[in-house]
Amino acid sequence: MSAGVPPSQPRKLKVATVSLAGCFGCHTSFLDIDERLLELIQHIEFDRSPLTDIKEVGQCDNVLVLRAFRANCKTLVAMGACAINGGLPAERNRFDVGILLNEVYHDRVGLSEGSEIPNDPELPLLLRQVRPIHAVVHVDYFLPGCPPSADTFWSFLNDLMAGRTPQLGHALMHYD
Repeated sequence: MSAGVPPSQPRKLKVATVSLAGCFGCHTSFLDIDERLLELIQHIEFDRSPLTDIKEVGQCDNVLVLRAFRANCKTLVAMGACAINGGLPAERNRFDVGILLNEVYHDRVGLSEGSEIPNDPELPLLLRQVRPIHAVVHVDYFLPGCPPSADTFWSFLNDLMAGRTPQLGHALMHYD
């Protein structure tokens, strides 16, 4: 190393997250890392996450967003039961989406007169079937749970930062 040249800094792991019309329980659990986030930010660059302040809405088609994430990610991780197997939203797969929307937003007792199905370009359109994300794109790792615990996120990210294949023991997998 020549004089005056600073030692090279280890490259930070870049992390981005997206919720595809889910409940945000996985994001909340991630934030439960609490003060350990201060250690993570020394090693991780948060791009799109609950820790960044995104003002743009961007695309709302979940399949397009997922494909864009896959195209821009070296490693794609399915976090939580909804991403891995469709979770509770997949329970609607046995029903017609049009009938469900009418029942919930138009025909249900107690709705205000003139209630209509939401039609806002910022809302993603419902697909006919809820699918796990690995049915749409290649997924490199799965973090099971509903939601995965903060310790699961912590362990997983530390393994990735250390260049190890993440290993999640049975104790880190739970469904609350």
